[in-house]
Amino acid sequence: MIDLHTHTTASDGLCTPAELVARAASARVQVLSVTDHDTTAACAPVAAACAAAGIEFVPGIEITAVAGGKDVHMLGYFMDPGDDELAAFLAQARRMRIDRIRQMVEQLARQGIRLDADEVLRPGTTDNSRAAGRPWIARALIAAGHAATISEAFDRWLSAGRPAFVARVGPAPGDVLRLIHGAKGIASLAHPGLLGRDDLIPGLAHEGLDAIEAYHSKHQPDDTVRYLTFAERLGLAVTGGSDYHADPNATIRVGSVTLPRELYEALKKRRQ
Repeated sequence: MIDLHTHTTASDGLCTPAELVARAASARVQVLSVTDHDTTAACAPVAAACAAAGIEFVPGIEITAVAGGKDVHMLGYFMDPGDDELAAFLAQARRMRIDRIRQMVEQLARQGIRLDADEVLRPGTTDNSRAAGRPWIARALIAAGHAATISEAFDRWLSAGRPAFVARVGPAPGDVLRLIHGAKGIASLAHPGLLGRDDLIPGLAHEGLDAIEAYHSKHQPDDTVRYLTFAERLGLAVTGGSDYHADPNATIRVGSVTLPRELYEALKKRRQ
């Protein structure tokens, strides 16, 4: 199994790096990437745990760009996690995430739902290498009895068009591509089936997009076929993974989506 899309407690996942690797080993994952949002803090501990478990590790990142008012998630692979320009960009992105979470908590207060923003944000303010995200609010809503699951919290309060939503301010996708390339990485468009903007893909390929995530836990089989076709037509490599967060109400498991070995080998050749 090859899972190139997972998250840890460094961003919005619930597994520590050691727990993630232990679960990956139990699932017989052979190649693992951690792709936390706007932070590479988990890369070193996951790499060490993978080495001990005999799992091939791929350093990764998930960075959110903005195009036409929509979030466009870009995955970076094989990059240098310590690249100075990347590190400076991510530090600023994490500060902006904290500001956005505070605004969303304020929006909830206007709806009569009062959460302690400092408490919600405590993991990210006590450790500035951790990236805050909407799931932190969702879990606080569950704890306060305002939702039963992460999905319900998003559907009722936190998704675009819902009462507490605050639009993200972020870089253009092309700027994120250049940032990933500058850190000696390759860039993949994350879960395009969720983005719903297939019209963006040819332009991104022209700007230097290296790959597209055809295999994803929320892609239907038709989605996978469609993005494999995009990749072939545009000369892109293919990535894939579970997008594992360890949320207790989700059915997604680490390794539940796997990238075929031949496509992974082609991805590595693209890096070279």
